[in-house]
Amino acid sequence: MQVQSPPAPIPLILETLPNPNSADGECPRRARVQIDLLLLAIEALDLGGSEAILATVDELDLKSVIHNRVSLWRMRSTNPWRQRFNPRRPLSLMEAKALVLIACHLARRLTVLVRQLLMVEQQLREKALPLDQHYLLSQYLERFRAHFRARMNPRRTLVTAYSSTDQQLNDLAIDLLGQLLFCTGTAGSQRLWSSLFDGEVA
Repeated sequence: MQVQSPPAPIPLILETLPNPNSADGECPRRARVQIDLLLLAIEALDLGGSEAILATVDELDLKSVIHNRVSLWRMRSTNPWRQRFNPRRPLSLMEAKALVLIACHLARRLTVLVRQLLMVEQQLREKALPLDQHYLLSQYLERFRAHFRARMNPRRTLVTAYSSTDQQLNDLAIDLLGQLLFCTGTAGSQRLWSSLFDGEVA
C-alpha cells in the first residue's frame, strides 16, 4: 500500500493577506487579468523581470505554491486575455496571493524607476511632447507593447480595444505604473489585494 506524503504547509507569508468572500475559493476574472498585467509591466520595466519573478519565489519561500517556471506560466495563463488561456484551469486564492506578494515585492525594488517614469510622463504631457522624447520611458512603453501583443489574444474584444493603437497600450502601461507605485507604500500588498476584490484599483 502506497503511503501518500502529507500536503506541503502553506507559506506563512500568505497569511498576511486576508481571505476574501469567495464561495469557490477561486480568484475572479478581473483579479486574474489585473495580476497578470502588473507582472507584465514588471517584465517591461526590468529586462530580467521574468527571472526576477522566479527568484522572488525562492526569496519569499513560495516554492510550495509556485513549483517552477511551468507552474508559474500556468497560473498566469488563467488570465482570460492570454493567447493560451485555459478556461478549465482556475487560479486559487492561495496562488493569487503568491503572485500579488511577488508583484509587490518587485515593485518595491523598482520604486525609484517607477517614480521617475511617472514624473517624466507627467512633465511630457504638460508640455504636449511625445512620450518617446525620454529614452527610459520610451523603452518601457515599447517593451510593454511588444509583450502585450505577443502574449494576449487579439481576438478578445478588450485586447483588441487596447492594442489597436500604440497610444491605447501606452495609456495602459502608464496606468500600470501608477498601480505598481500603489503597491510600494505602507501595507501595499494588503491594499492591492483588497482592491482586486472591491473594485478599486490604484
